[in-house]
Amino acid sequence: MRMEKKHTRTQVNENRILIVDDDPGQADSLRRVLILDGFRADCAFSPEEAMKAIHERKPDAIVSDLRMGAVNGLEFYLQVRAIHEDMLFILVTGFGTVETAVEALRLGVHDFLTKPIDTDELVIKLKKALNYQSLESENTRLKEKIADLAKKPQIIGKSAIMDQVLSQVTQIADSVATVLVEGESGTGKELIAKTIHADSPRAAGAYVKVNCAAIPENLLESELFGHEAGSFTGAVKRRLGKFELAHDGSIFLDEIGEMPLHLQPKLLRVLQEREIERLGGTETIKVDVRVIAATNRNLEEMVKEGDFRSDLFYRLNVIPVQLPPLRERMEDVLPIAEHFLSRFSERNGRDITAIGKSASAKLLGYNWPGNVRELENCIERAVVLAKGSELQAEDFHFTAERTAAGIESLLEQLITTDMSLDELERRIILMALERCEGNVSQTARKLGMTRRSLQYRVEKIKSDDKDQDS
Repeated sequence: MRMEKKHTRTQVNENRILIVDDDPGQADSLRRVLILDGFRADCAFSPEEAMKAIHERKPDAIVSDLRMGAVNGLEFYLQVRAIHEDMLFILVTGFGTVETAVEALRLGVHDFLTKPIDTDELVIKLKKALNYQSLESENTRLKEKIADLAKKPQIIGKSAIMDQVLSQVTQIADSVATVLVEGESGTGKELIAKTIHADSPRAAGAYVKVNCAAIPENLLESELFGHEAGSFTGAVKRRLGKFELAHDGSIFLDEIGEMPLHLQPKLLRVLQEREIERLGGTETIKVDVRVIAATNRNLEEMVKEGDFRSDLFYRLNVIPVQLPPLRERMEDVLPIAEHFLSRFSERNGRDITAIGKSASAKLLGYNWPGNVRELENCIERAVVLAKGSELQAEDFHFTAERTAAGIESLLEQLITTDMSLDELERRIILMALERCEGNVSQTARKLGMTRRSLQYRVEKIKSDDKDQDS
């Protein structure tokens, strides 16, 4: 390679350039020129040697001769592109033609230079291309970071009790330990699970959610562990279960207290052995999954009553996270309400910018039995139905008397009637079953009892009603 050198530079440059030429003298001459211009430069004297250098030294750009024996520079470029799609590649030849240059550029070669090389031109092209590539990479990283921030769940709370919870979440996110999130319905257990995953080293992996209460018992095993074709009626092809889909990520098992007893040993096996078998299959499949479970029920009480395996409970309860109900952190009500106001105003195209004093007082005077989920629904309803640009007390249609004092007053009224405790229990159970459309698991959760206890009481009610009819 004959080179024209007009002047030298001494600017420090961290970029590494790989020169590929089957003429060692010309390759070394160009290497020295590039080093004088501040680059780090290496030589390879064949495409085979160059592939090894690419793997070991990871260059930022390649300057390659076109004619190099059995494999020409263009063929070498295609080999490089197959493993490093974005590699900056410049071809050099003393036999350049328009057709060759067009073909090289069409295939993705950054530039095409003819001999003798004008090294000033080469350096300028390299620096411009590498600076542009660096800006593109930074832009991509920023976009990914913004996207991650947009996806990352936002937990709002300034109360001391929530500060403790969030501090605990930050501490445990980096670990691989199993987490059990406990709290009343609507307190934000899934939000905690998503935050643990998003802040963990597994954030790039899948986050898979399974609601154990929402899936029929006869389908839950297949949903969790997958099935082989023909394993049951309707299983026409293999299906991967949630644990396989969550490999290298996290799985969130919501309402874990509703998992049937006969499936609990299989979940225990996953936690102990990190392996599963698909329904109807014989192959043992290794899975690397972090388990985050959640419940609004007292699993320890369920263990005592025989509704939940003690060994599974201890495997799940490695790191317990207790979420407080909203009534125990009332200082968080207004910040959360304002967050929902902003979200639902934008989503519904409403120009509602504030929560008025009367509305704030009403929100703070309510006991929030449905916790954050109820507050969210109330704000959305108020935003949709509000007539002004500021929410007022009349925009909320709950009564603040549904507090502990209101419930106590109701109980006093019941005591003054002739209704027995058994009759009161009977009416409450039947009403709850009707509200839950006969769903025993959902009814048991609402009443704060185990499924087995509720089934026993329902059978007793049926038996008593049958005795009265006979």
